[in-house]
Amino acid sequence: MSFHPVIVIETVEEERVEVLLNKAVNDLQMAMFDWSIAQGLVRSQGNIHARWTNEYAPPGTIRPSALENTTEPLDMLKHIQDMSFKAIYLLKDFAKHLDDAAVARQFREIAHQFSLNRSAIVITGDAITLPRDIAHDVVYFPLKLPDQDELYQVISEVTRSLQGRIKVQLQKQDVPPLVRALQGMTLKQAKKVIAYAALEDGALSTQDIGRILQRKAQVIHEEGLLDYISVENNTALLGGFSGLKQWLARAKVGFSPQAQAFNLQPPKGILIVGIQGCGKSLAAKTIAREWKMPLLKLDAGRLYNKYVGESERNFRRAVSLAESMAPAVLWIDEIEKSMGVSDTDADGGLSRRLFGYFLTWLQEKSQEVFVVATANDLSRIPPELLRKGRFDEIFFVDLPDPQERAIILKIHLQARNQSLEHFDLTELVQATDGFSGAEIEQAVITALYRAIYEQQPLDTPMLVTEIKATTPLSISRREDLHQLRAIAQGRFVNVK
Repeated sequence: MSFHPVIVIETVEEERVEVLLNKAVNDLQMAMFDWSIAQGLVRSQGNIHARWTNEYAPPGTIRPSALENTTEPLDMLKHIQDMSFKAIYLLKDFAKHLDDAAVARQFREIAHQFSLNRSAIVITGDAITLPRDIAHDVVYFPLKLPDQDELYQVISEVTRSLQGRIKVQLQKQDVPPLVRALQGMTLKQAKKVIAYAALEDGALSTQDIGRILQRKAQVIHEEGLLDYISVENNTALLGGFSGLKQWLARAKVGFSPQAQAFNLQPPKGILIVGIQGCGKSLAAKTIAREWKMPLLKLDAGRLYNKYVGESERNFRRAVSLAESMAPAVLWIDEIEKSMGVSDTDADGGLSRRLFGYFLTWLQEKSQEVFVVATANDLSRIPPELLRKGRFDEIFFVDLPDPQERAIILKIHLQARNQSLEHFDLTELVQATDGFSGAEIEQAVITALYRAIYEQQPLDTPMLVTEIKATTPLSISRREDLHQLRAIAQGRFVNVK
């Protein structure tokens, strides 16, 4: 413990906090109490200095009694103030009670008292907001998601608890992939998913990794901040972009042991700018697939919250989750929408604060999280983000050239079970001049719907008809495209 009078740990993992605190107070030879509005103030059973615990009783058979008249927050604080020995007090979901003036005043007096006698209060809960006069004296302790050692211990605990009910069919080399599959979960989530995977077929084996990854995708989605695409489920195919692919092949060595031997830092990330529908999003997916890393997509719209401080907290949780799953690719789609320059200050400076936090994290992050940021509107990107050194490189995506359009047409026709020999690719490539990759794909889809409706096979004339019926962005937004090309000229690297 740091001997600060008040420590805040924002987390939903109460049990993990209790385990960590019990270990700390045992090392410090101090007592520990925990409190909730439901049970009152109770002396911790897991603490060796809990003199009132029957150490010979089987685990779980004796539930400690709460100290008298300690259920209400104010009564509990007065009781703590009267105690004459050093201790750690874990207060669960307590922050909301500090809105009461009497409770807040009593709390501040105890904080001052504890600053002199080395006792401490630990407040835990999810999304903790404290009154300003109390927050001034508080130290925030970041409880990161479990690391590989903790997850390995979870696997051992679960297999021991299920001994006799399952068969453990894991070799020594099988454990690291299983641990990596669990990264990004809380300890409780990891325990549940391992037990479920093992009990479903009566065995814990490498085949359970797929079930774990499916559950992890659900867990991350339920968090509401990131979308998760595992390596196994990433089937992205990117036509063209030869320049970007060559750069990525070289950058990949930054994650190698040889690079570490030369004290080289892994690459931080890239920014991809360009017109909509030209493959920026597909590039992010392809990078993760080629590097065999999970892809985490951060949607800017999910960060925003109407309550002050919540959006910044959401962003911190998102990047913390990404770090816990390293090595990984973090894709920030349309970064200008969350951290871009605004003509007004309607968001109260939130975009600037998120942008500042992002720059600091990008510069100082130690985990192997490769950031792929994409942007459509360069005019809204802060100049600081385009400065050399922020990203490893900035790439510009223009409309696909004839060779790239041919590749894109082949990909989308073959993906929909169309034989290429039935199409005149030369005519289709000419017809799609000025089209983005997304517009080409949509033309193929629309033409196929028409073919199904007319009950005839798709052919070149039908596809050309749909292409000519489409007005591409290169025409509808011609001025924007010219401006984007002018800005990118000589400043950014072409992906081709």
